[in-house]
Amino acid sequence: MSLWKKSAVLTVSALTALAVTACGAKPGSSDAPEKPSVLALLASDLKGSLQKAVDTTDKAESVTLTMEGTSAGQKVSMQGVVDLRDPVKAEMTTAGPDGTPTTVRLIGAAFYIEVPEEDRAGLDGKRWMKLDLSAAGAQAGMDFTKQFDDIDPTKQVKTLLATEGVTVVGEETVNEVRTVHYTVTTPVANYLGQLDAKLREGVEKELAKQGVKEIKLDLWVDEQYQPRRVHMVMGTTGDLTVNYTDYGKPVNIETPAPAETVDFAEMLKGLEDLTKGN
Repeated sequence: MSLWKKSAVLTVSALTALAVTACGAKPGSSDAPEKPSVLALLASDLKGSLQKAVDTTDKAESVTLTMEGTSAGQKVSMQGVVDLRDPVKAEMTTAGPDGTPTTVRLIGAAFYIEVPEEDRAGLDGKRWMKLDLSAAGAQAGMDFTKQFDDIDPTKQVKTLLATEGVTVVGEETVNEVRTVHYTVTTPVANYLGQLDAKLREGVEKELAKQGVKEIKLDLWVDEQYQPRRVHMVMGTTGDLTVNYTDYGKPVNIETPAPAETVDFAEMLKGLEDLTKGN
């Protein structure tokens, strides 16, 4: 093949490739406008994006989390997994008063604390201590089971969606994941409006005693419309940050066997009966 023929073939091939590329992409063409990125939508369509985050997170069956901060003047540090199906289950590891890791499980309205091995002999070898949160809450005039809503990412997004004055801070990277950061500072009464009336009254009175007038809530949502971080500040009484990872990871949180469990309420009743007997 002559030199000019080779040149012609190469030219035609190059033009063909260019034409195919142009037909597929058409950058800037009005016929195929570039779609905004998810992050851009998260920043521009606040209500729509938060609603989509609610819908997406509602479908998640589990999530891994870490929680750090302070509550009622005490340092809080825990990590674990949450089964978001009904009933909600959680298994968390936290540091005890002496710094020793302690495992706790939440199964519906029941709270289980793993007894240190050296203390089990005094409890007939039982490994777990059970506390009925419903019964404890009834005595205190509150529903303690609702307190764990703070670790549920869906509840946090719903709270933000129902609160006026939410603003977009901007795009930020959280644990190597690109997110959009939302923030709002709202009066306690507005924030507690997301709770049931019976619980709201008790919590509102307690926060009022502590001088808490407003709550600051920050939320970071990723490109899959999943919450990645929540930061909540309640005056000087609470400052907690929760990080979420591994949505949908299989989890198996089992209810401790009755043979390995001592009921805290029954144990107290036995001590009271023993005291009365003396």
